[in-house]
Amino acid sequence: MMPLFAFAAASREQAANRLAELREQLNYHAYRYYVLDDPLIADVEYDRLFQELLHLEERYPELITPDSPSQRVGGAPLAEFAQVTREIPMLSLENAFGDQDLRDFEERLHRFLHTKEPITYVAEPKLDGLAVELIYEEGLLVLGATRGDGVTGEEITANLKTIATVPLRLRPPAKGTLPARLAVRGEAYLSLAGFKELNAQRAQNDEALFANPRNAAAGSLRQLDPKVTAQRPLAFFAYGVDDPAPLPCRTQHELLQYLATCGFATNPHTKRCPDLDAVIAHFHHLATIRHDLPYEIDGMVVKVDDFSVQKRLGTKARSPRWAIAAKFPASQATTRLIGVEFGVGRTGAITPVAILDPVEVGGVMVGRATLHNEDEVRRKDLRLGDTVLVQRAGDVIPEVVKPVSEQRRGNETPIRMPTTCPECGHPLVRPAAEAVTRCVNPACPAQRLRSLIHFASKAGMDIEGLGKKVMEQLVQEGLVRDIPDIFRLTAAELAPLDGWGEKSAAKAMAAIGARKETTLAKLLAAIGIRHVGEVTAQLLEEHFGTLTALLHATEADFLEVAGIGPQVAASLADFFSDPAARQMLATLQELGLTVAAPPTSRAGRLNGTLFLFTGTLAHFSRSEAKARVKALGGQVASAMSSKVTHLVCGDKPGSKLAKAQAQGTTILSEAEFEELVGS
Repeated sequence: MMPLFAFAAASREQAANRLAELREQLNYHAYRYYVLDDPLIADVEYDRLFQELLHLEERYPELITPDSPSQRVGGAPLAEFAQVTREIPMLSLENAFGDQDLRDFEERLHRFLHTKEPITYVAEPKLDGLAVELIYEEGLLVLGATRGDGVTGEEITANLKTIATVPLRLRPPAKGTLPARLAVRGEAYLSLAGFKELNAQRAQNDEALFANPRNAAAGSLRQLDPKVTAQRPLAFFAYGVDDPAPLPCRTQHELLQYLATCGFATNPHTKRCPDLDAVIAHFHHLATIRHDLPYEIDGMVVKVDDFSVQKRLGTKARSPRWAIAAKFPASQATTRLIGVEFGVGRTGAITPVAILDPVEVGGVMVGRATLHNEDEVRRKDLRLGDTVLVQRAGDVIPEVVKPVSEQRRGNETPIRMPTTCPECGHPLVRPAAEAVTRCVNPACPAQRLRSLIHFASKAGMDIEGLGKKVMEQLVQEGLVRDIPDIFRLTAAELAPLDGWGEKSAAKAMAAIGARKETTLAKLLAAIGIRHVGEVTAQLLEEHFGTLTALLHATEADFLEVAGIGPQVAASLADFFSDPAARQMLATLQELGLTVAAPPTSRAGRLNGTLFLFTGTLAHFSRSEAKARVKALGGQVASAMSSKVTHLVCGDKPGSKLAKAQAQGTTILSEAEFEELVGS
């Protein structure tokens, strides 16, 4: 081997060969050190090889490759992050908060699968970090992105390259070959030691301290200058891929082993569990050792192990049926309840919010916490001046659990709900069947403001740059009074505002323009129909397809949508029959808003059909049968009507069969249905 810097007079070909050797050696030793925690050479030897690589690359910059260890130090600063759209979304998970929730989860799986056969699971620690996706082509890292809203994230490739446990080039797997494209998903996080070190550095520099490791990790990965990220001690655990079908893996357990052989760090506390009792035992084990781990975890992710069973179970609108996040008990602390404020939501709901002596709960300073509603205040017997127990539910949302009545001194006073709206002074009402007190004034400024904030938020139209404070400013300036006003804004109006300018105004106008083409589900979730969130909006899009169809629908039509009950159907009927709502939608269309047609199923041979099920099915659960129909582009009804095209009859079909025969509906046995949808 030539000594360090011996290539001063060497040929370009010799330099290229030596660089290839150095890349291979350095990447291998980094894998041994960071992933396996089993180094083969001393740090000084690694540093010598790295310096040799840097010297050769400086002399021959055209020989620098994307998988060179030198690329971890960070590239040139960015002006802004690009958007990345993925075909297979990164879904969120439903939560479980105890053993019974996990047993209920398995019961739902058994009902859907129509079997009581034992289910094997994989239980993985749930790190409190930032979910990211890494795209490899021919084994080379070409793109990295944040989860974002699941479908659209931010490209942070240069920042992710700075993480030592993110392979720049994949190692050949022990089993099978590398696919042409591999999208690996996992968690970027900051260790507790790294978090402490980072905050110590920030304190020395008189910079604001990070509240917790998760915030520090998220802030580090969203630096426009990758060199800043390179200075942060981030790490990465892989936990899955977007689509395991092309890989030689039949289970989640095999997939984790496959990813490990490719060079990824996978969590050593992951466990394959033969049944739910083993899952629950591992959950309690992790809860016991969580404070001894070198990183923060807030629970455990439970996944059905078998990919074929995962595929049968499928997904709901926002989460897979085959996985759940078991959360640890909430972090708690005691403090004093010194006041109560009453907020007005976008639907007029009056929400009491506790004002607290600030207290640290799970690493975050909490000064406000939800009291939910009047009934909860009465049930808990909360009083002003109480010492109260506060927790972050699911380690996120602060709430008041109960008063510490033993510490009462006798001068505490009852909490009284207002009788008039704190924003507009309109008398408040509380419907007999509801726990929520409401302002029913449609002109209430607080409701309008919160409706506008929701419309522009990530849960609504996701208009970048129009956050809460900006929307408050636009309302205060009189530029926005209702939803259509957002699309009437001009750069000339925005640029002179305090904190704006021509560049900011142009970016805001571009963001608004980008949202003029949207989906029906996105629009329905944004415009503030009571009881309609993202999940219900998706159901409506799948069932009706177009805004025109919704405008002509009746309450009975809404009741035919699987998953929509009488309360939601009545709310939808009221909204779409309201002249003001219809005028708002018409105005949006006049201003250029277009609603794209929903994508049809790739295997949509059941497009245009409406199925109804009756009787007991032998080989399918009712849920799985409905899912099969929807996957093939069909729709499912909850009651017999003239629109039903197919009635599937199991054992003891009941009165629906006679009605179907009378109106000439196609009638299928379970065997015929199974043949139609495929087993």
